[in-house]
Amino acid sequence: MPRTYPEHPAFPEDGGAERRVWEVLRDHLPDHAVLLAGTALQDGGAEREIDLLIVWPGVGVAAIEVKGGHVSRGDGAWWQGSGVSRHRIDPVGQVQAAKHTLLRLLEQHGLAAARTRTAHLVALPHVFVPAVWDAPEVPRAMVLDRAQITDGGPAVHAIRRAIETHGAGHAPLDEAGAAALVEWLTGGFPSQAEALAQAAQYEDHLDRLTREQAHAMRHLDAVRRVHVVGGAGTGKTWLALEHARRRARAGERVALMCYSRGLARYLERTCATWPARERPAYVGLFHELPVRWGAAPGDDADPTDWEERLPRELGDLAASRVPDELFDAVVVDEAQDFGDAWWPALLRCLRDPDAGRLAVFSDDGQRVFPRTGTAPVELTVVELDENLRSTQQIAQLCGALHEGVTRPRGWAGAPVRVVDVPAEDAVGAADDAVDALLAEGWEPGQVALLTTGHRHPLQVEAVDGGGHAAYWDGFLDGDDVFYGHVLGFKGLERTVVVLAVNGVRDAARARSVLYTGLSRARVLLVVVGPREYVEDVGGEAVRKRLRDAWEWPAV
Repeated sequence: MPRTYPEHPAFPEDGGAERRVWEVLRDHLPDHAVLLAGTALQDGGAEREIDLLIVWPGVGVAAIEVKGGHVSRGDGAWWQGSGVSRHRIDPVGQVQAAKHTLLRLLEQHGLAAARTRTAHLVALPHVFVPAVWDAPEVPRAMVLDRAQITDGGPAVHAIRRAIETHGAGHAPLDEAGAAALVEWLTGGFPSQAEALAQAAQYEDHLDRLTREQAHAMRHLDAVRRVHVVGGAGTGKTWLALEHARRRARAGERVALMCYSRGLARYLERTCATWPARERPAYVGLFHELPVRWGAAPGDDADPTDWEERLPRELGDLAASRVPDELFDAVVVDEAQDFGDAWWPALLRCLRDPDAGRLAVFSDDGQRVFPRTGTAPVELTVVELDENLRSTQQIAQLCGALHEGVTRPRGWAGAPVRVVDVPAEDAVGAADDAVDALLAEGWEPGQVALLTTGHRHPLQVEAVDGGGHAAYWDGFLDGDDVFYGHVLGFKGLERTVVVLAVNGVRDAARARSVLYTGLSRARVLLVVVGPREYVEDVGGEAVRKRLRDAWEWPAV
C-alpha cells in the first residue's frame, strides 16, 4: 500500500468518483509509491488543482483528472451529465494545464523531478470507453474507464504505461528525486504528532517487508551449506532466526550463535517465544557453549581467553561429546566477527563435520574487531541487496559507506540530523539531543544513544551495577533510553539512534565503526560530533548525502 497525503482526504461531492479512484490506487499501487489527493498549485495569479497525483520512484509522475457521472465526447468537445444538466467540460485541458504548472514550479525550485517522466491522464470511473477509441487531444492509453478502475490492477498498469510511453522528460524518477518532490509537495509545518504517527506506521511496514523476505528461506532448505551476505538493514538476523526455526521444526538439533552479548540475548529471548518444537537446542554466544560443556568462563581482561583458549577447548569438548549432544545444523549470525581459530571448533560441534548443515550470515562492512576469519568449507553464497529496515535517507547515507550495492526499499523519511561539535563535546551534546527528542514526543524506549569511542557513563554504570544480562534485558524491554557502544550493538536496532562520534579506538576501522553506528536507526538518525571528520572518513559519497542533512541545534 502506498503512502497517502493526506491520510484521509476530504473528497468533493461528485458522486464518489474521486474517492473511488483514490481507493483503487491506494489498494493497488506499490508500497514505495506516493498518492496525493487535491494537490493545489499557485503559479503567480494562476491557481490549479490536480485531483490525484502519483509519485512513483523508478517510474515517474502522473497527474490525474477525475470526472464522475455520465461523461461523453461529441462535436469535438467533452460533456458531463445528461438532459438539462448536460454541460461542457474540458478534463484534458484542465489536467494538462495543472501538469505544466507543476513542472514550471518544480523547475523554479530546482527540483530534479522537473525533468522526469510526467504524464497526465483522465479517469472516468462511471463510464465504459471502447478499447479502440481515440481523440486528437488524448489517446485511449491516457484515459482510465470504469472497467480498468473496477478491477484495480489494470488501472495501475495503464498509469505506468502512460508514464513510460507518453511521459515528458529524459529519465525515470529516482528515489532521491521522489523524496525531494514529496517533501516539497507536502511541506509546511507538520506537527510532531504526525511525525510520530508516521514512524509507528513505518515500523509496521518494516515488519511486513521482512516477513515477506523470510519466505525466501524456504528455497534454501535444500542447500546444506550457505553463506548469506548483505549490507546493514537487509534482514540477515531475521533470516538467521527463521532458518534456525525451520530446521528445528524439521526435527533437527540446531545451534544458533553469534559473538556479541546484546545480539545473543535478543536471539535467546526471541526463540523463547516460539513453541518448544521450533526452538534451537542451543541459542547464545559462541564462547558460552564450551562453558556449558565444562570449560572455565572467559575473563574480559584476558583477550587470549576469547581468541585462543575457549575456541580450542570447544573443539576438544565437542570431540568428547556423545552424538546426541552435538548438532545437525549450526546457524551463525554476524559471522564477520568470528576469527579463523573459531571455525574448526565450530565444525566439530556438528554430528557430521563434513556434511552437517551450516548457515552463515555476515556483512564484511561491519568488521569492527581486529580479527579476520573465514569458514574453511565451501558455501553457497546468497546475496541480499535491499535495505528493508531503514528510511531512504538513512539507507542512502549508510550505502555511501558500504562497498556493495544495497537498494533502499524503505519510505522517504525525516532528514538525518547533524549536531556539529568537537569529538570531546559529542557525548554531552548527544545527551542534549536525547532530551530534545523526548521533548518532541518520542518515547524513551524508541531512542538509543550509541558512542563510537569511550562508553557513555550511564552504560558503564548500568553494566557495573547490574551485570551484562540485566543491561541487555533493559534494552530489549524497550522502556527507557538505551546507552550503548557501536561495537556491542551490531545486529540490533532502534527507531531513533543518536550516534555520538566521540573518537574511534582503532583508526583503521573508523569507516566500519561509522557504517555500523549509522545503520542502527530505522526511522530517525542524529549524528553528533565533528561533521568534517565524518565526511573525511566517509569520503565524497557521504559528504554528498549529508548536504541534505538538517543542521540541528539540539538545545
